[in-house]
Amino acid sequence: MLCDQCRERDAAVTLTTMEKDTVRQLNLCERCAAERGVPTTSVSPKSPLSELLHAVQQQTTIGGADAARCSFCQTSKSDFRASGRLGCAHCYGAFETSLRDLLRRVHGHAVHVGRRYRAPHGAVLERAATLRELRARLQRAVEGEEFELAASLRDQIRGME
Repeated sequence: MLCDQCRERDAAVTLTTMEKDTVRQLNLCERCAAERGVPTTSVSPKSPLSELLHAVQQQTTIGGADAARCSFCQTSKSDFRASGRLGCAHCYGAFETSLRDLLRRVHGHAVHVGRRYRAPHGAVLERAATLRELRARLQRAVEGEEFELAASLRDQIRGME
């Protein structure tokens, strides 16, 4: 297929534009696409993991690879860069400033801004424990072939659910 603009070279890029309700496709060669400012090489999108690892690598080279070590487990920044994991819970305190910068670059925030966990109320937990106990009693009644007791336990469980 030839370029729609110059009609000399093979088309390498399809430029799709939408104006109001009409869709227009234009097949362009690499030169004509470059003149219009359309990138001609396909770049694969970066994954969040590769961005994180790249940011970790930049952080450790800027701040010195072994400048900071965790006093508890002796993990260094270069160890963190190599494995992508901290050595222990104390590492968060040892590398706090560099981790905050890293999180700010990768996620946009150094503080959690998503949903928070809310523990269930005491009544919900008590009801769940009662249901577990009734189910265990039902299982024992069925195994012991006490079918009348099993039927009453089944009805109690259905009433609670």
